[in-house]
Amino acid sequence: MVAPKKGKNASAQSKPGRSLALILIAIVALTGGMFASGHTTPRLGIDLAGGTSITLRAVPEAGQESAINKTNMDTAVEIMNRRVNGLGVSEAEVQTQGDRNIIVNIPKGTNSKEARQQVGTTAKLYFRPVLATELSGANATGTPSASETGGASDKATDKATDKATDGDKATDGDKASGTPSDSASASATSQGRAASDALKADPSPSATSSDGASPSPSASASGDDATAKLQQQYAALDCTDKNARAKAGDGAKPSEQTVACGQNSQGQWQKYILGAAAVDGTEVDEAEAVYNTQTAAGWTVTMKFTDKGSKKFADITGKLAQNQSPQNQFAIVLDNEVVSDPYVSQALTGGNAEISGSFDQEEAQSLANMLSYGALPLTFKEDSVTTVTAALGGEQLHAGLIAGAIGLALVVLYLLFYYRGLSFIAVCSLLVSAGLTYVIMALLGPTIGFALNLPAVCGAIVAIGITADSFIVYFERVRDEIREGRTLRPAVERAWPRARRTILVSDFVSFLAAAVLFVVTVGKVQGFAFTLGLTTLLDVVVVFLFTKPLLTLMARRKFFSSGHKWSGLDPKALGAKPPLRRTRRPSRPAAGPVDPKEA
Repeated sequence: MVAPKKGKNASAQSKPGRSLALILIAIVALTGGMFASGHTTPRLGIDLAGGTSITLRAVPEAGQESAINKTNMDTAVEIMNRRVNGLGVSEAEVQTQGDRNIIVNIPKGTNSKEARQQVGTTAKLYFRPVLATELSGANATGTPSASETGGASDKATDKATDKATDGDKATDGDKASGTPSDSASASATSQGRAASDALKADPSPSATSSDGASPSPSASASGDDATAKLQQQYAALDCTDKNARAKAGDGAKPSEQTVACGQNSQGQWQKYILGAAAVDGTEVDEAEAVYNTQTAAGWTVTMKFTDKGSKKFADITGKLAQNQSPQNQFAIVLDNEVVSDPYVSQALTGGNAEISGSFDQEEAQSLANMLSYGALPLTFKEDSVTTVTAALGGEQLHAGLIAGAIGLALVVLYLLFYYRGLSFIAVCSLLVSAGLTYVIMALLGPTIGFALNLPAVCGAIVAIGITADSFIVYFERVRDEIREGRTLRPAVERAWPRARRTILVSDFVSFLAAAVLFVVTVGKVQGFAFTLGLTTLLDVVVVFLFTKPLLTLMARRKFFSSGHKWSGLDPKALGAKPPLRRTRRPSRPAAGPVDPKEA
């Protein structure tokens, strides 16, 4: 008699406790992570929690159809995120849908009209000269004057000179250097923001706006009502307040001086008085983040201007270079917020500039995207605006939960009626699958921003049937083996390979359908596809690591192995054949002499 070979499969079959221990550890770890994160419930979408959903469609300028691409759409999403955050909104979602749509989901408690105005308008990017700046919250009061710019200005000038002449040394702020051009090369330092205890403003003009007006306050204009009002706004401005930041500079025209806020490299909020716009963002031809290996500058942002923009940029940088800090700086202002404020030491006349400093790749790419957005040939039109009250969302969630409970109850009743004792294994498997789904959804909220909307709830309900179908396939294979006359323990092991193939093929088809649906659809239908795909993957995990090992253990119990009539595996009820028995074939007679008569 030849003993059966002991291989990997035999070892796995004899130790089902390992698989059960593995999935138990996974459940405990995920549950612990959920409680540790503080997010013990799935994040709800707009249609369930209430709020406003805005669908925007990108429309290119004439002859610029190729402008609708992933880079431009991602840049638009980044800008809109900044705008929504400027409203003080928490847990807002801005994401692309398809190749030309952007979905903005804003939770309840937000002024939907203001939000629509913010995300629906084209971004405004300007280059403005810096007239005064200080840390927000500093005790800067009174009217700026030339006498207030004494020793502090000299110190700032020395610091700026050190940065310009010794570009390879580390500086307190980010460092920028101009790229060589046909006529000149220059250097600048990005985000080197000067802070002082008093408001500083150079009484002499430091730049001219695009229409020729002087953007800086002068001594003769110190009593002007507009200048006095601007100084009052600056003194009262608190950039640490979200609402104040959002309203800073509202209503100011490009040709007017304004106040603005920005964040320095230390994460502190800085406030500014800015001159009239000298260069428009649309005059930036292109901007990109590059890694500069020639000067060891690391990640830098290069800018290339149009012909008209090159002349304006050379004019403003030439005038700023003659001033002392902070009036040798120009601010890159996006939607009334300063995103960078490099200083210049000489005119940048070649139409190219490079901003460098202590950037990492993400920071450089972010600044390049913002600069590119000023020339982005895209506008956005509203396709739809949906407002859902919290009460309506609660009703929808309640109805979805009731539908899910009814569906689960019907599945359990069917299992109890048809499979009897086997339904215990099926119900336990469903509970494990439901628990894993809930915990993972709760964790996906803070990690990837997944929000459970009504279609996603529908996907979870559909998944109940898909998961139960996997159990049914396996149970039927086991019962087929019993009908062939085999006992339960060998039937469980012989049925598994065939059931496994069927389950994998079925789940693969379901997952493929969910993946295709997720890719080709937009809006809330993606929530249905995502949930369906997630639960399909979990179905495979549960069947392999829980259902199969548990059935292997139950097959060793007398209730199931003896074929109890309530076990669902009664051979008589299943119409099993008698056990197959091997019969001995008759032995052939020994060879001997042949009788001639018989021959």
